[in-house]
Amino acid sequence: MSSRHYRANSLGRRSALALAISLGTVSGAVFAQATTGSIFGQVPAGAGQTVTVTSDTGVTRTATVGEDGRYTIGQLPLGKYTVTLNRDGAAVDSRSNVTLRVGAGTEVGFGGAASAASASSLEGVTVSANALPSIDVSSVDSRTVITSEQLAKLPLARTAEAIALLAPGAVAGSSFFTGPTGNPLVSIAGSAVTENAYYINGFNTTDPLSGFGGITLPYGAIDQQEILAGGYGAAYGRSSGGVISQVGKRGSNEWHFGGQVLWEPKGTKSDPFNYYSQIGANAGKIYDRNRDDKFWRTTYSAYAGGPLIKDTLYVFVAAEQERREGSVTTSSASPFVYKQNYRNPKYYGKIDWNINDSNILELTGASNKQNYDASIYDYDYATGQRGDFTGKDTSGAPQNKSGADVYSAKFTSYITDDLTLTALYGKMKGTYYTATADSTLPSILQANQQNTALTGGGFITNANPSAQIADPKHKSTNTNLRVDLSYHIGDHTITAGIDNQKVTDQNDGITTSGPGYAWEYWQTDANTPIIGTSPTDAAYVAPPGGQGYYVARYVYSTQASVRTTQRAQYIEDSWQVNDRWLLKLGLRNDQFTNYNQNGEPYLRLKKPQWAPRLGATWDVNGDSSLKIYANAGRYFLALPASVALRSAGASLYTREYFTYTGIDANGAPTGLTPIFSSTGGPISANREYGIPRDPKTAAGTNIKSEYQDEFILGFDAMLTDKWTYGAKATVRKLRNAIDDVGDSSAILRKMDRLGIDPDTIGDIQGSYLFNPGRANTFLIPNVNGGYYKVDMNNEDFGFPHSKRNYYGLNLYLDHAWDGKYQVRFDYLYSKSYGNSEGQVRSDIRQDTVSATVDWDYAEVMQYSNGELANSRKHQFKIYGSYQLAPEWMVSANANLSSGAPKSCLGFYGPGQTNPNLGYGSYYHWCEGQPSPPGDAGHNPWTYIVTGAVEYRPMWADSKLAFNLTVFNIFNNREQTQIYPIRGSTAKPNPRYGIPLYQTTPRYARVGITYDF
Repeated sequence: MSSRHYRANSLGRRSALALAISLGTVSGAVFAQATTGSIFGQVPAGAGQTVTVTSDTGVTRTATVGEDGRYTIGQLPLGKYTVTLNRDGAAVDSRSNVTLRVGAGTEVGFGGAASAASASSLEGVTVSANALPSIDVSSVDSRTVITSEQLAKLPLARTAEAIALLAPGAVAGSSFFTGPTGNPLVSIAGSAVTENAYYINGFNTTDPLSGFGGITLPYGAIDQQEILAGGYGAAYGRSSGGVISQVGKRGSNEWHFGGQVLWEPKGTKSDPFNYYSQIGANAGKIYDRNRDDKFWRTTYSAYAGGPLIKDTLYVFVAAEQERREGSVTTSSASPFVYKQNYRNPKYYGKIDWNINDSNILELTGASNKQNYDASIYDYDYATGQRGDFTGKDTSGAPQNKSGADVYSAKFTSYITDDLTLTALYGKMKGTYYTATADSTLPSILQANQQNTALTGGGFITNANPSAQIADPKHKSTNTNLRVDLSYHIGDHTITAGIDNQKVTDQNDGITTSGPGYAWEYWQTDANTPIIGTSPTDAAYVAPPGGQGYYVARYVYSTQASVRTTQRAQYIEDSWQVNDRWLLKLGLRNDQFTNYNQNGEPYLRLKKPQWAPRLGATWDVNGDSSLKIYANAGRYFLALPASVALRSAGASLYTREYFTYTGIDANGAPTGLTPIFSSTGGPISANREYGIPRDPKTAAGTNIKSEYQDEFILGFDAMLTDKWTYGAKATVRKLRNAIDDVGDSSAILRKMDRLGIDPDTIGDIQGSYLFNPGRANTFLIPNVNGGYYKVDMNNEDFGFPHSKRNYYGLNLYLDHAWDGKYQVRFDYLYSKSYGNSEGQVRSDIRQDTVSATVDWDYAEVMQYSNGELANSRKHQFKIYGSYQLAPEWMVSANANLSSGAPKSCLGFYGPGQTNPNLGYGSYYHWCEGQPSPPGDAGHNPWTYIVTGAVEYRPMWADSKLAFNLTVFNIFNNREQTQIYPIRGSTAKPNPRYGIPLYQTTPRYARVGITYDF
């Protein structure tokens, strides 16, 4: 597969690495969020030689061949190129159909003698990226690139995340979490699902509010998708997971258009399995009937692209409309049928203007939206029948309208052969609309905890299934400015730039639906305090007595308009040390500022946050047949805009506790008697009483950004001229995290030890943002209008050191497409362990970024060290395609993975109490025994195999295709996550151990495609 074999006159054992670096900007120095590639090679020595590259998009560039016969041309827009060798101004040899790969160098060499006299009899030799060496010795990162040609062959779901799962180390995140348009999310190399960065044509489209996924292209508009799983250079930032970067298609000098229709019939879908109670009096009884939870889906897409002015101005447009309909039956705890309708329109447009040979302007527009509507009906589990219509779904999960529009402009100027400037500016405008609920009834939560002696044996709910509603005026704007400059001098290519981003989040937040409160039922030990252990505790609620039944009046509200600014500067040197060694030395400096609803900064992380990046690659044999590479780097992660809502806003989050003697027809309690609390009324464990937060008390004064260190060592080698293999070891350590701490009592105890008069201490609000496991300094208000400065360390709080470590070893074997077949095998052994998953927590569905249960107080962190939610010890991935005959192609994609760890969360200690802030059954104890994450076992292995067959008849000139894809061919149905809240031994939570999610059962997709 090396280009040195496609001519009789071999180039010999020259270093491809030296060729790539020696003359000008190369793939090792591509700018951030790469959208370009480079071409380099060797020609016979001779005077007056130049190499010209001409793309099907009209880009033409010429480079002078050096005295040693080497040339390189960098920062080329993606596309197909003709590469021509010129001598004394006349063409003497050429290569056609050279396809670039994003962020990589493509080697094109010319062997043998050639002269101007032979120019008239040139014969183009077809060379494509698939026929070139698959070992890129000029890159040091961990990169997976999937091209549009591969996407057309492989059987995948039509999302960026499904593509990303082909990369080693990428696993499906918890189904609790979804992206801006309902797309599933991925965890890359042990990181949380909020730690990835998304890009379209170089513009950052990551969800600016919480970091959950990002905006992506229509599937048919993707030219290449790049998944960076580590080792990326200083130009990248704001990610400690991975990077999912899409480059869209562009017009060429020939007009092309096409369309596709895909259909997933409901009748082809296998039945999901039902969920049954695992413990308690209802063990073995059905809890959630899933057999009718099925959807049909249709997808329509079309594209067109070509020249408006040949060789100068091009346009490409694409549109996709996906529609999905079906029904979902909720659990017996709150039985309803949701008849759901989803519409997901996506649009993409790109204009490329080759102003002249030295300047290019690219304009991109993209839109990715989801429209959701659901009618809700009562459901009777006893009869299995749907009941009366109760209303529309206005819970905001999912939102009725969500997504964003993206607009960006990128200017590239080849100022000289050695100096290149790029500038990108764009905006992304987000939509988050949820219709206003009409119901005036209070929502009923945890109906399965009602005293059935008062309900006639069942559970009573009402026509308001949604406890929370969102502000329908919610919008966001994300502005991104990048400027990058690359300069080649001698053996160095130096790249520097700025990366600035500003986010405004307007009218964000949610409130309690109905009359402004909901009723939440529970049962616990009758003689054990609901919260705390002593009436003198700051958060205490007395035992309920009786049979342990009680109800809470639940109130929640977070509403604000906030903003963030993120700036960065970087510099990087790609240094060609000698013919076989390349060093990449980079340094990035990030600054993050988060503002509250009053425009006041509550986080100023502006001191130098140096992120060094060091990479090296060794072309061992000097012929691209064996590459050894290594890199080490630090990666900072910013806090998104939504953190302000609870940590720096005026959030209200209270419960008021009662016993009751009856339950009315709408599920509301009657005969209420207040239960004593330490406040004498509503109680908020984190002191969220709707009081505006002083920005000086929102975070520790010495707080530092979250960052992670990463180390990678690997090799790639050629087994034969068609097969490559390799291995890569990755170590990631989260050195610093940000979460919130709510234990104000521990702060007061420290102040008492310091001899501070308690009568001079003002109100201490809960949930300080801080760095877990490190010493932190907090400002505590005093009655004179000033502040006390209190230093708190792990011993003061009773905390362990913060830890999240990831280890992975990947082995692979790859055969690139050769016109007949392509296949890749990956095996990954990995482990992710520690006492904190990161910004979110998957096992209990905590999506409030950096405000999880973790680190709120000492007791919830006891025995917290274990295997983390995104850990999968063993992963086997196999994908490929095979051309059976000129008209028939088959393809497959298999993902075999060990299961995620389980948790068993109970009450605290052998006595199973609820101390301190009294969160309930969230401690790492299970039936009075310590229960670290993973000690409860693992979910089952999953074996998901998908296959497809395509018929492209010759009588239609191979432009028409019929295809059939069967997902999960063997109908492997396994639980992927269970409910982890155990309760106490005396009063077990009836939901414990019940599956929350399962693998998608077998289904089929049929399609018709036409390309002209």
